[in-house]
Amino acid sequence: MARKSSRDRLNNEVNAGSMADIAFLLLIFFLVTTTIVEDKGVLVQLPPWSDEEPDITKLNTRNVFSVLVNANNELLVRGEPKKIDDLRADCKEFIMNPNKLENLAEKPTKAIISMKNDRGTKYKAYLEVYNEVKAAYRELRDEEAQLKYGKEKYEYCTKTEKREIRSKIPLVISEAEPSNFGEEN
Repeated sequence: MARKSSRDRLNNEVNAGSMADIAFLLLIFFLVTTTIVEDKGVLVQLPPWSDEEPDITKLNTRNVFSVLVNANNELLVRGEPKKIDDLRADCKEFIMNPNKLENLAEKPTKAIISMKNDRGTKYKAYLEVYNEVKAAYRELRDEEAQLKYGKEKYEYCTKTEKREIRSKIPLVISEAEPSNFGEEN
């Protein structure tokens, strides 16, 4: 029997020459097919910058729903302490003024929600207040879509229907410059 030399033995190595190519192709595949989600935050369209002073003589205080949040995250709505749970209903009543009261907005097109925070206000409290105000407008628009077009929600309306509802119930939120820490109490 012939003796086998070390050269004749089987080599137990795996040829990994194409492994780098496969890994590179997989990397490219995942980079191309993956979508990167961007944080959107609070989507607010800011008005264009103007050097002119605003004319506040036309503003009727009756049409302003002021919401102040102090450094302790407490709400002061139109001069009265309120809880966040009551804010949405109060906003809706102010905007629509169903009983035609003298201390609420004349009509929805003239209603302005004015928000002011303290620099010490927690971001969570700011977002809760902002979300409640936006939810009030969303509910009012949903009610209008149901009443006028028989649609369950505002978002189910066509573009022209949405435009008409927005013209009747425009979203007007004014955010004032935050006051210094602890100034609003």
